[in-house]
Amino acid sequence: MTYMGGEYDVIVIGAGHAGCESALAAARMGCSTLMITINLDMVAFMPCNPSIGGPAKGHVVREIDALGGEMGRNIDKTFIQMRMLNTAKGPAVHALRAQADKFSYQHTMKETMEEEPNLTLRQGMVERLIVEDGHCTGVITKTGTTYKAKSIVLTTGTYLRGKVIMGELAYESGPNNQQPSIKLSEHLKELGFELVRFKTGTPPRVHRDSIDFSKTEIQPGDDKVKFFSYETESSSNEQMPCWLTYTSLETHQIISDNLHRAPMFSGMIEGTGPRYCPSIEDKIVRFSDKPKHQIFLEPEGKNTSEYYVQGLSTSLPEEVQLQVLRSIPGLEKVEMMRNGYAIEYDAMVPTQLWPTLETKKMPGLFTAGQINGTSGYEEAAGQGIMAGINAARKAQGKEGVVLDRSQGYIGVLIDDLVTKGTNEPYRLLTSRAEYRLLLRHDNADMRLTDIGHEIGLIKEERYQRFLDKKAKVDQEVKRLSKTKVKPVEINELLATVDSSALQNGVDLLTVLRRPEVSYSIIEAVSPSPEPLTEDMKEQVEIQIKYAGYIEKQQSHVERLKKMEQKKLPETIVYEEVKGLATEAQQKMAKIRPLSIGQASRISGVTPADISVLLVYLEHYNRVTAARG
Repeated sequence: MTYMGGEYDVIVIGAGHAGCESALAAARMGCSTLMITINLDMVAFMPCNPSIGGPAKGHVVREIDALGGEMGRNIDKTFIQMRMLNTAKGPAVHALRAQADKFSYQHTMKETMEEEPNLTLRQGMVERLIVEDGHCTGVITKTGTTYKAKSIVLTTGTYLRGKVIMGELAYESGPNNQQPSIKLSEHLKELGFELVRFKTGTPPRVHRDSIDFSKTEIQPGDDKVKFFSYETESSSNEQMPCWLTYTSLETHQIISDNLHRAPMFSGMIEGTGPRYCPSIEDKIVRFSDKPKHQIFLEPEGKNTSEYYVQGLSTSLPEEVQLQVLRSIPGLEKVEMMRNGYAIEYDAMVPTQLWPTLETKKMPGLFTAGQINGTSGYEEAAGQGIMAGINAARKAQGKEGVVLDRSQGYIGVLIDDLVTKGTNEPYRLLTSRAEYRLLLRHDNADMRLTDIGHEIGLIKEERYQRFLDKKAKVDQEVKRLSKTKVKPVEINELLATVDSSALQNGVDLLTVLRRPEVSYSIIEAVSPSPEPLTEDMKEQVEIQIKYAGYIEKQQSHVERLKKMEQKKLPETIVYEEVKGLATEAQQKMAKIRPLSIGQASRISGVTPADISVLLVYLEHYNRVTAARG
């Protein structure tokens, strides 16, 4: 028997990092939203590393915040360590990374969701989708309860046909011994969706009191803490250090001697694992010339003795894992609290999605997170907020929102997935972004706050603060370009940073362009009439120092925008476009690119194919115009 559980604008299935952002975005945009998850105790759970951010990933968290999402605010409330990485390099690769109190992180996020007026949380397992006239209009749970909605977002993570593997042992399970979702995966196949099998893994957890920290190197947090959210002004969080050690030759020998028992080498694992986060077994085989690998010991929270052994992801048998741990300096007498394991799961082939993350096959159904073939909490959350925004706009009868590659790492991530697909769990890297000097950690608000405000996720008070910041930064850049300084006023200060003395008077903007000169020197000579925050000063300095490079990338973006503006008709039959290579015909027919720009990024499509397509489009537009 079925029973009607209710009708909503948006239903989100799953409560991981993608599901949380999706549900909150839809609810805050005014949609009645239901979030259904297998276990409400696992909302925003961190089954793998207890951290948020890092290269490219930290940029995504800032972008989520600039759009009005929650991840940045939540980690700022619950961090136990904050570090800015890559500070010796340029601003394009500066990356904030936080260690989370994993229990506090999930409880704080759950509390935020429970207090959201338009959001209802339900525990249940969705087993089927309701499809009417080709549209997805609701879900049916294991208990037979039916829920109807205008839009559905699937954020099932690694739960779809999840299987945990450790040595010779394999059993159906979601992460951390949670129930897997079996029937929904089978149902998606019945509906004609193409699924692939991926694999990820996690390392053992060990007891703090069994670690000899004297044999490790301390990794403290920053003295001067920066935050992920533009709304966070200060924090009283007490920081906890992480610790660095290394594998030994004995470690490598133990692993080599037991490779025949490692599931990824014995043939027990079918799924493809993440290239950029390999297991320790994989590292030993692939990098056999390296005598040691880094191992970070990371606290899982203030009120637990569990430490996460970063860098030791493994699916070796339990007794071998303990041997491996005890061969590492500082862990000779360690007690293992949880085993490491590999987990296989089903994922959606992401080329089945439009750039809005709505499925091409079934209007009304959106997917986000690891179901789309990505790895990482941040990649999941970035997709989650966009899927939530677009599911809400669909329910409201509005057009979807798509970020392009020059607007954010989220745009790069989604475009890569829907245009190129992925044959392994996708991890975002700074090298994937061709405009990384424009997509900096420091300027996410400048890039995306207008969009967040326009769609209703950035409140008016915050938006006015943003406009004030923008205006003050612009005013200060103009002021420095017009303010002259005499040699006698600044040469003494220039000498303190080994900068050559001025011979003649020059404007302050020219002085600040010198690599060794910081804004603090300019400020000492000529302070701004308007009080500027550290954030504003940083913006002024970066905009001035990198102006030439930024302008060059901006002009490239403008050229490529013309390609994005050349829209391809939905009715185009690529097999009938004469002159297109067979591979281009097949791939474009499958992906259905929305523009010439997107078509040019499909692997296997050549510049010659694009030339043919441009000629075809010109002819098509002429004929269409003639028909009136």
